[in-house]
Amino acid sequence: MKNITIADVAKHANVSKSTVSQYLNKRYDYMSEKTRKKIEETIKELNYQPNSVARSLKQKSTFTVGVVVANILHTFSTYIIRAIEDFFHEHDFQIIVCNADDEPEKERKYIEMLRAKQVDGILIFPTGGNLDLYEQMKDDEFPIVFMDRTIEHLGIDTVMLDNHLAARLAVDEFVRNGYSRIAIVTTSIIRNISPRVERIQGYRDALRSHGMEVNEAYIKTVDVGQISLALADLFQQTVPPQAILAGNDIVLVEVLKFMKENNKHIPKDVAVIGIDEVSFASFYTPSITTIAQPTKEMAKSAAERLLQQIRKEERPEELPIIQRFAPAMILRDSCAVK
Repeated sequence: MKNITIADVAKHANVSKSTVSQYLNKRYDYMSEKTRKKIEETIKELNYQPNSVARSLKQKSTFTVGVVVANILHTFSTYIIRAIEDFFHEHDFQIIVCNADDEPEKERKYIEMLRAKQVDGILIFPTGGNLDLYEQMKDDEFPIVFMDRTIEHLGIDTVMLDNHLAARLAVDEFVRNGYSRIAIVTTSIIRNISPRVERIQGYRDALRSHGMEVNEAYIKTVDVGQISLALADLFQQTVPPQAILAGNDIVLVEVLKFMKENNKHIPKDVAVIGIDEVSFASFYTPSITTIAQPTKEMAKSAAERLLQQIRKEERPEELPIIQRFAPAMILRDSCAVK
């Protein structure tokens, strides 16, 4: 079968090739509704498939961006990916999603692969283990935006949560409900992953602001597989905690599993708040109080920053390198008044 070309579409629709090209690139400013309809019907009738390779060569763009997620199991990551995909779909871009599993070497391979495929830019949830690679991309003026995590001295555009405030909101709520022995559990901070480090610091600062001492035994940072052991250690303390702040959604799941397996009742035996909203929080028994991130707004900001770099648009003077979004408390029953 003959390959249908843009010239065939133009001839069949009785319009110029440039008009068809404008239609394909969604430039309808000076195009009548009748012409648009005629071209649309012709494309369907001829089963015309635009040549993406030719388009990429002509416009010097692959119309593709990469998204390298540190850990796709996080609910936050899934919500962000969906919102980013929606944004770029509206701008006629495709996305390639890669999951680094929090492994720097895997992240490196994905970044190198994406650059070899000549994607127009990359949005990264950095593992923190590839400083040389991040610096190289910046030196190359390659479009790059960090999401959720930052490495401040690199000066790379970053969109993330105000993690100090997230921890403070949780501690304030525990204190308001009469809890004084408050623990925090997060996943490993071996590579100083910023959200985890910042949430712990926010927790410390919030306790001190209430005149409470920080009990180091109540701070647990471990790999996911060790969370159950860390929780067991907390409850084996001479004076166990009355409340637990789960540092992210994965930790929250492990906390809830531990409570169920060890016949501990929330909030009667221990109050719980989780950072990151999860789908089951509202119908779990009891329903779980969470600190939610504004995922849609964060994703839009990150995607807009990346697109501005891709299009080489002038950076707005008021736009900070690191943009932090405020979290929101969703009050439910897991931190009831004692």
